[in-house]
Order: sequence, then structure tokens, then C-alpha cells
Amino acid sequence: YIIIDGEPCRIVSITTSKPGKHGDAKARIEAIGVFDGQKRSVVHPVKHKVQVPIIDKRTAQVISVMGDTAQLMDLETYDTFEMPIPDEFKGKIEAGKEVQYIQALGKRKIIRV
Repeated sequence: YIIIDGEPCRIVSITTSKPGKHGDAKARIEAIGVFDGQKRSVVHPVKHKVQVPIIDKRTAQVISVMGDTAQLMDLETYDTFEMPIPDEFKGKIEAGKEVQYIQALGKRKIIRV
């Protein structure tokens, strides 16, 4: 995982180029955004340091469903919060069920029912 443009991304491929006569070797990193699914790429020198997001996978219980949003309660911290329901899970999420979600950089997303 890597942070590109302030968005946590999952690395798809890394390619490196040979160092030139006057320059360092470069690495091209292609990644897909964790929350928006957008493809991003970045080119850095191989020695360059990059930021890595801390992605937390958690379990929550659905308290209620209101249209396109679900009210969830984290099963470890007992925090309650609202989260939009992704299109692929509409109709599957019901009150009382458990869902898995990821949390990174202050954003959350449901990943499994």
C-alpha cells in the first residue's frame, strides 16, 4: 500500500528503469485507490521515501438501514457511526448483520457482508 495524492492505494505493479549517465534509477508505481477505485501512477527515484497508510480492518454490527446509508456499531470500541452502502451490497445489508469495513486516513468503506 502507498499514499498517492493523499489517497491510500493498493500497489498493482512496480517497474524500475536503469540509471542513466547523470541520473538515478527511477521506479514507476501503479496503484488503485482503496476507496474510489481510481487508477493512479507515480514516478520516483528509487531512493525516494514514500508514505504508507495504516489500513485498519474492523468488524461492525448493522444497527439500522436508512435508504443508502447504514448506521453501524464497531464490535471492539462500541462506537456508532453512519456509512454509505456501496452499490454491490444494497439489499444484502440488514439490521443485526455483521459487516467488515476498512478504515484509513479518516475514511471508512464497507468491504464484506
